[in-house]
Amino acid sequence: MVFMKKVVTIQDISCFGKCSLTVALPIISAMGIETAVIPTAVLSTHTGGFTGYTFHDLSGDIKDISKHWQSLGLTFDAIYTGYLGSVDQVQIVSDFFDSFSSDDNFIVVDPVLGDSGHLYAGFTEEFVGEMRKLCEKADYILPNMTEASFLLGIPYNDKCDENSAKEILRGLAELGCKVPVLTGVRSGGLHGAAAYDSESDEFYVSFGKHIERQLHGTGDIFASVFTGAVTLGKNIQQALDMSVKYISDCINATMPCLDEMWYGSCFELCLGKLIEYSSNS
Repeated sequence: MVFMKKVVTIQDISCFGKCSLTVALPIISAMGIETAVIPTAVLSTHTGGFTGYTFHDLSGDIKDISKHWQSLGLTFDAIYTGYLGSVDQVQIVSDFFDSFSSDDNFIVVDPVLGDSGHLYAGFTEEFVGEMRKLCEKADYILPNMTEASFLLGIPYNDKCDENSAKEILRGLAELGCKVPVLTGVRSGGLHGAAAYDSESDEFYVSFGKHIERQLHGTGDIFASVFTGAVTLGKNIQQALDMSVKYISDCINATMPCLDEMWYGSCFELCLGKLIEYSSNS
């Protein structure tokens, strides 16, 4: 009997706008992986560029979902977290890790804190500290340069090269995670990501052509593809390459639609390519 791989992802759902669960669920599912979800909040839109959006906190539901799942004996091959809205939510998710982590699965934390050198609205140093603790429990963490700078208490570098990335990755590994992955790494006219396996002391990089355009939700796309790739048994280099390549596909597909697609990328148009990448050994 063949069993499907299973991932549970814990993050918010924006009813309009392409980020968080509206990205993670279709992407991981397209990779042939059963995807369970725990919404941390429901928003009418995502917060990037929209105003007047509604927000409904679901923190109280997470514990009840966890208890029900435990009663059913559910298990997952991977646990993947994205945007968490409060200090209390970080602790609730930490407890979820304790209940569902095992020697047979792995944890991915996308420590969503901010971008372009600034924390997102509502986040404080206390929240950063709690996210730092959550990273200790992860096998993989996937910060951008802004998030890495806050986690490590170092200056933000908007042009982080490969050598700088190595130093930052070593620092991130000291938080307790096995494999930190840093996005937004630059190399000449290239843009990509770097990773560090703290157990083997090996570094990995993957680059694509730099496109001078920032789109909402690309970090969520990267984290979702990377999580799916590792779940499928891809090694670190393969997971990096797949994630960087798919991000490039999505940005290129969005460029002709920029007047309309200011709120996200046309990742849907590229799902066929992702299915192909996922099936390749």
